[in-house]
Amino acid sequence: MDRIVTELPRKRWNAIGDRMSKVIVVTGAANSIGRSTCRELALAGHRVYVSTRDANGQNAHGFEATGAETDKPGIDVRTLAFDVGSEASVNAAIETIVAENDRLDVIVHNARQVVYGPTEAFTPEQLAELYDINVLSAQRLNRAALPQLRKQGQGLLIWITSSCARGGAVPFLGSYASSKAAMDALALGYAGELARWGIETSIFVPSALGPGHYVRSGRPTDTIRAEEYADGPTANLSEIALSGVAQLSQKDRTPQDVGRAIADVVDMPFGQRPLRVHFGPDDDGAAAVDATANRARTELLRRIGLEDILAPTVIT
Repeated sequence: MDRIVTELPRKRWNAIGDRMSKVIVVTGAANSIGRSTCRELALAGHRVYVSTRDANGQNAHGFEATGAETDKPGIDVRTLAFDVGSEASVNAAIETIVAENDRLDVIVHNARQVVYGPTEAFTPEQLAELYDINVLSAQRLNRAALPQLRKQGQGLLIWITSSCARGGAVPFLGSYASSKAAMDALALGYAGELARWGIETSIFVPSALGPGHYVRSGRPTDTIRAEEYADGPTANLSEIALSGVAQLSQKDRTPQDVGRAIADVVDMPFGQRPLRVHFGPDDDGAAAVDATANRARTELLRRIGLEDILAPTVIT
């Protein structure tokens, strides 16, 4: 099921310790979506584990910027130092969470790196690092956590992708978009393979951000190749692209609050959570493409006799 939303129905269980309270781990907590997600989940009464490379360092401070609301009595946010780039570190963190709670309910895959520049100017080593953060980190976490979720017979995987993964291609975003497209395909693969285990999947797709988001992102290290694009027939390509994105961002649109929507989906009853949630106007056509792709996926699974994996199974 796909949705294009500005806000999901709000049903909250605000009492800490409520029977619906869940144990959740969030990666990428230092970025804007991560901070918002941790704050909203904590305020909804869930126990939130925040992944940082250094529990006492700068990455941990990034989450503290979520605001004083998380300092309220009863709010349960726990910083756990683990590096999503290390299999041993991720395994140890999940073992700690399960040991403390005897369960793990929700994983939010939000670790990401944004890069911008001519695709040719990114070295293979840079792309490998990009894919490691944006794709392989999720695989490490899944391999560590899914045995516990499958044992429970219930759980939820939340994936934060990007509209650039499926929408119209913007110049100089090829490297980043390719990593998000890989993550999206991985999420869909898991959705079908985990449905009979009682594990749900929700893919969140924020719409295109303002040009400042890309200006502040990573750059290719092969500066000579990048300068060739800057001096050649593509000299004005970036300026036109960023100017166009800026004009789109200036249009009337409801501010995105991905964190609030994630908290709302977490609090939905089993079996009612949407497979995919898009945010804001479909400027790049990602929602339209996803809707078509979902119909094709649904029809294919029905034709080959796997219609049941389109929805999670209740494990008794």
